Amino acid sequence: MASQQELPKVERAIEPALKLNFLSHGTLESKDLERARKFYTEFLGLEVVRTSPISLLIRLGGANTIAVVEQKKSTDVMQMLNHNGLDVETQAEVDECYRVACEQAEKWGIHKMSKPQLQHGTYSFFFWDMDDNCWEILTNPQGGYSWLFEQGDQRGKGHLDKKFHRPGVKQ
Repeated sequence: MASQQELPKVERAIEPALKLNFLSHGTLESKDLERARKFYTEFLGLEVVRTSPISLLIRLGGANTIAVVEQKKSTDVMQMLNHNGLDVETQAEVDECYRVACEQAEKWGIHKMSKPQLQHGTYSFFFWDMDDNCWEILTNPQGGYSWLFEQGDQRGKGHLDKKFHRPGVKQ
């Protein structure tokens, strides 16, 4: 059992079975790529490029991307635990994003929106878009959750504790 004095660790195999370079992307579905493209650019402010007749690639603030693939008959609703996070620096910015999302919900097909609150160590709210993809807008320092790798393994409730200190996050 690890003692309290040991430095927290980040687990990584010295010789993993697969020799991989970069976690590059994830995938979302869309019933209407043109409408989704407007939502991603005009509402979320993401960079968007069409990669094929049935797909887009989106990104914001880094090299990690999300492929958006057209699925006209999809009936799956993304579960909240599988959400996509979009970071801002302050609670006031979360509140402003919430205000704008409420104001423009009908225009963009936003539904199932939660109110901003302290949860899992951050201040945030969730909503689902017109394609039933779940989004979270949250306070996080520059670099998103990468700061947790500097912290290493957590004890107790870890970052789920409402009083957990998040470096660089302004109230």
